[in-house]
Amino acid sequence: MNQLSSGFTLFLSLLVEAIPFLLLGVLLSGLMLLFIDERKLIAHLPRNPLLAALAGSSIGFLFPVCECGNVPVARRLLMQGASAPVAIGFLLAAPTINPIVIWATWTAFRDQPEIVVLRVVFSLFIATLIGWVFSAQADLRPLLQPAVAAAIPQSQVPPSTPESSRLLQSGTFLLAQPGKPIRMDTTELQATLVASSTTSKPLSDRLQLLVANTIQEIRELGGVLVLGSLVAAVIQVAIPRELILSLGQGPVTSIIAMLTLGAVVSICSTVDAFFALSFAAAFTSGSLLAFLVFGPMIDLKGLALMLTIFRGRAVIYLFALAAQLTFLLTLFVNLQIS
Repeated sequence: MNQLSSGFTLFLSLLVEAIPFLLLGVLLSGLMLLFIDERKLIAHLPRNPLLAALAGSSIGFLFPVCECGNVPVARRLLMQGASAPVAIGFLLAAPTINPIVIWATWTAFRDQPEIVVLRVVFSLFIATLIGWVFSAQADLRPLLQPAVAAAIPQSQVPPSTPESSRLLQSGTFLLAQPGKPIRMDTTELQATLVASSTTSKPLSDRLQLLVANTIQEIRELGGVLVLGSLVAAVIQVAIPRELILSLGQGPVTSIIAMLTLGAVVSICSTVDAFFALSFAAAFTSGSLLAFLVFGPMIDLKGLALMLTIFRGRAVIYLFALAAQLTFLLTLFVNLQIS
């Protein structure tokens, strides 16, 4: 009975701490997505692959989305003519490199400011490096799903590519109308590329889209938050503390355990710091960082969403590179502390 009471208390405390950040993040991301013109932003980004990857990893400050919202934005950036380093850097870094997540992490770990700083530094480094690696692929279309590849603008098609394969011009989309998403097939895109631009719609239509997207995201992310809080509470109460300590104190096993947990739990980056905080007493600092860095980049729901942009092999590359880099960086933290 005491275990049940403790678990319920922990569950409620996680929810109460996290819900304000979830609501603020959803609202702010909707405002940014609907009122910022990505085409103007892309025109001012650097052309150098490394600087482009760094810029893409940093513009999460303008698009404060979690790992549920970063995929549609990255897809739209590619379709608007952004380079691969920009889109991939944004895809991996945006869930962490944004003011809402940084503030939430600071609120959870204000007694361990190094966790906050290293989370930002590691996320930015990994996303920039992977984006730069993908710049070696001059033509990204073989790694993209057919509908996304077909929507790449002519300016992004390598000169050696035959003119006949340059199918569509630049475009964007979010929802065709409130509650009715646009299908991602070539025919539908061809008919709606111009009409669906959110920044060209009247203010009343954009406000309707904002309300519709906010409700949709709260419905989806709220369920994930409740499930994640429940998992954290169950793990803390049901699993013997000796087992948690045996895993959590090993410099290698703790990282592997939290990498796995971050991928499986799939909790929103806006509130994952409060989830990680519940393990702070039993796990190493490096393993907490592994959860906070890797989870927002690559988790189960994120992998499913990435498959709407990339083919399977590209997703495997992203997963392997992110996991290896996160493991090495956080292992270094553990070895330095020990």
